[in-house]
Amino acid sequence: MEKVFRNYEDTDVNAAVREHYRKMRKRQTYDYVQRMHGKYLKYDKPMHLWEAMTHLNDLIDVSDPDLDLPNVQHLIQSAEAIREDKRPDWMQLVGLIHDLGKVMFLWGSDEDGTSQDEQWGMVGDVFVVGCAIPDSCVYPEFNQLNPDMSDPRYNSELGIYEKHCGLDKLNLAWGHDEYLFQVLRNHKENQIPEQGMVMIRYHSFYPWHSGGSYAHFLCDKDKDYLEWIRDFNKYDLYTKCTKTYDLDEIKDYYLPIAEKYLGKGPIYW
Repeated sequence: MEKVFRNYEDTDVNAAVREHYRKMRKRQTYDYVQRMHGKYLKYDKPMHLWEAMTHLNDLIDVSDPDLDLPNVQHLIQSAEAIREDKRPDWMQLVGLIHDLGKVMFLWGSDEDGTSQDEQWGMVGDVFVVGCAIPDSCVYPEFNQLNPDMSDPRYNSELGIYEKHCGLDKLNLAWGHDEYLFQVLRNHKENQIPEQGMVMIRYHSFYPWHSGGSYAHFLCDKDKDYLEWIRDFNKYDLYTKCTKTYDLDEIKDYYLPIAEKYLGKGPIYW
């Protein structure tokens, strides 16, 4: 029987997934996101990429209904599938690191939702803050728990934004995507091409790339973004399985690629 991914209605899905999204929808407000940008985007924590990879051996993503392995296994599964299809080396690297922003849990907190125990500020499908939350989000019944949905500044279709302003002008719910994107954008040695950076930034933005929401914000270049994200999504989503890898065994292949596009020095988180 073919496996069904992202089935949030399955009664076998852990209740923790539903509770995760309830907290996320209730607490990820526009003001919260601005606070997290100010708190976490300081770029003052040097750490080499491979060290960050090893830390994801200690994290299981509570928002994922498909996989309960340490997150580093999902990264290797994605990268290996991209490698098997002989896609460009930079895309293989993106597969390997696309969730690496979850390393935030090392200096996160329960209060922010950025810890091992409280992950609602770090993982899960993201949505736009500062405007109405669409029903294409998983568990849309939680949308009205968000205080911004009672604030006329933020609860209209456009909210604080302009029509067709483009995805890059929007504020998304805080999480590992935006964190890693901003960290790599600040990294002076970063040579990952634009397609790869877009894959990193928007791969969890399911209400847009899979749900069809936010069309009123899109600009011309977002058509390319959608094509890139859907290309990457098949490796992010459909490679999940129970096969596991030894991180050290794949290091000889992937580390030179990482150094090619990110340099040999530390990345500042």
